[in-house]
Amino acid sequence: MYNAHRGMVPAPNNRLTELLDQVRAEFESQQSRNGEYEQNMATQLQEMEMVRQKVYSLEQTQLAIKQRYEDDINRLRHEIEARGGPPSHVGISGLPPHGGVSQPQPPAIGHGPSNLFGGIMANPPGQGNPGLVPPSQDQQQPQAPPHQMPQPPPGLQQPPYQGYAQSSNMNNGYASQGQQSIASPGPGKGRNSRVPPGPGPATPQQNHTIPYPDPRSPQVGRPNSPPQQQQAQLPNVGNQLADLDPDQLRPDQKREGNDWFAVFNPRIRRVLDVDLVHNLPHESVVCCVRFSLDGRYVATGCNRSAQIFEVSTGNQVTKLQDESVDKDGDLYIRSVCFSPDGKYLATGAEDKQIRVWDIQSRSIRHTFTGHEQDIYSLDFARNGKHIASGSGDRTVRVWDIESGQEVLNLAIEDGVTTVAISPGGEYVAAGSLDKSVRVWDARNGFLIERLDGIDGHKDSVYSVAFAPSGRSLVSGSLDKSIKMWELGDNRPMIAGPAPRSAKCLRTFEGHKDFVLSVALTPDGEWVLSGSKDRGVQFWDPRTGDTQLMLQGHKNSGVKVTERYCSLNMAGI
Repeated sequence: MYNAHRGMVPAPNNRLTELLDQVRAEFESQQSRNGEYEQNMATQLQEMEMVRQKVYSLEQTQLAIKQRYEDDINRLRHEIEARGGPPSHVGISGLPPHGGVSQPQPPAIGHGPSNLFGGIMANPPGQGNPGLVPPSQDQQQPQAPPHQMPQPPPGLQQPPYQGYAQSSNMNNGYASQGQQSIASPGPGKGRNSRVPPGPGPATPQQNHTIPYPDPRSPQVGRPNSPPQQQQAQLPNVGNQLADLDPDQLRPDQKREGNDWFAVFNPRIRRVLDVDLVHNLPHESVVCCVRFSLDGRYVATGCNRSAQIFEVSTGNQVTKLQDESVDKDGDLYIRSVCFSPDGKYLATGAEDKQIRVWDIQSRSIRHTFTGHEQDIYSLDFARNGKHIASGSGDRTVRVWDIESGQEVLNLAIEDGVTTVAISPGGEYVAAGSLDKSVRVWDARNGFLIERLDGIDGHKDSVYSVAFAPSGRSLVSGSLDKSIKMWELGDNRPMIAGPAPRSAKCLRTFEGHKDFVLSVALTPDGEWVLSGSKDRGVQFWDPRTGDTQLMLQGHKNSGVKVTERYCSLNMAGI
């Protein structure tokens, strides 16, 4: 029987089936290609990791070869001396020590976990080692803190302060003392509390006398030349203003107070003036000093406590001390830093801990642990969220304030003496005992620059500071110089002889001893440096000339902000 509805059934659509088959085939083909791409990427990543491991292996091999080379040189030197030959004046790397005249070796750097900064302050004199222990407190002499570094160059014996005049039995104003303990045991371990340490990493000494005429000294009797002849008699000392005799300077070329004086460079036009505003007394050695970002407050690190003063009045605002720490022994605060908003103060101490204090409540908000040796430097990022720390354990670490976690751990070959974060937060810079300045990308920890080599420092770098632009920085070193560097692009460094984009813009020379601290004014117009020669110098970064030298301490100018001075910039 005929079905009337049979003609209504649609015929199969062969075209649609073909299209679906084509789509399916193309999808499977694309999926296969994606698998190949992923496999190729995995292979390339594996090859990159192998290259990275190879570079690391080569670097370790190079370091081992360098160490064997130095050991051989030291062994040969000792053999020559043992056979009656003349002493071999070679430095740490087997090369002649830096400087135009003969001088002692820079500090020998240990690589053990407990002696990286040891021995710098208490080596017995008369045995080829410096006697570097400062006078004890009963002599009313400021002290310098102990460190875990091996022996520095033959040093100076230090008596109680007696002005800037030198005598025949004095080296750099200090007399001989016996050996004293320099261990840095932290809380709960016995230590001679009469020998408190001084600020920052070790403060090495030199064995040559540095003359500093005291403008107030009654022992110096010399006739005053007529005013019209005084300027003609001044020697051309360049930037070494310490060689000038203040008695031979005109009144407009010097300033002096009860216990400080400043000498202005007679070769250039005077555009600065300086005066002492406050003298902030402390009961113990001041190891570190830092201003708040707005300049309203200044913090100092001492034995067991950090103190905050108001700049306008000089009054103490608060004293921060962790009462939970064992009261036995000393615990020196080696680094302090304000948060950008001024609400918090970070402190780094000998117990290897970073404490972040809420200033208003005087309570600890965070405690960061992880460093294995003393913490010598701290810096807050301008966003207030991160802190960088540098330690003798050869690491730079970056900490997140909000999470309380470590976010970067940057390991290098030698002890870290100083750290700084660029104003924009893009870079972290660190100075090291290996004479280098390293700059990392703060976001991922990639090494951007390593500032060393032929244009670099010839001795350990003890201080770095970024310029306000963030594209340049200054560094101070035990080679007595300050260098200004311009950073290049922010591409990660490539191992090998590829050219580096950073360059040394200028080298400032004029200090007579180790440069231990550098800074820039907020407008970047002046570079400041503090030295073991007890002087603070103000440099013009455009010309490299020093504008003035300020002396206001009986001991080294370890920090360029240890006293608060007013600085007037005007045509004088």
